[in-house]
Amino acid sequence: MNYVVYVIELSKKVYTEDRKFREANPQFNGVLECLYVGMTSKTPQERFKQHVSGYRNKKGYKLSANIVQKYGSYLRPGLYNHINVKPMTRAEALKMEAKLALDLRRQGYAVWFN
Repeated sequence: MNYVVYVIELSKKVYTEDRKFREANPQFNGVLECLYVGMTSKTPQERFKQHVSGYRNKKGYKLSANIVQKYGSYLRPGLYNHINVKPMTRAEALKMEAKLALDLRRQGYAVWFN
């Protein structure tokens, strides 16, 4: 199975309303955006729709991130398209998710990832 990494822009309200998000991003100065970085075997568009709808699998487990369901605005393909040029395994995508999230934090974005 192939995986991709994606980025969703979050409302800046997440920074003031979510203590864990704020604590994870002490470097944030409010200039750039708040983001969620994830990875999936679906298309980024499909995964975004799942997050926003509060998707649950057949067993009833919630597979959407609460932070995206509440604060998600839209996909930011300009921040991830360059990464998805070749298929990735799940392990590669997990590493790339963390690398991208930390790179974006260093650039001044506030970022949440799992």
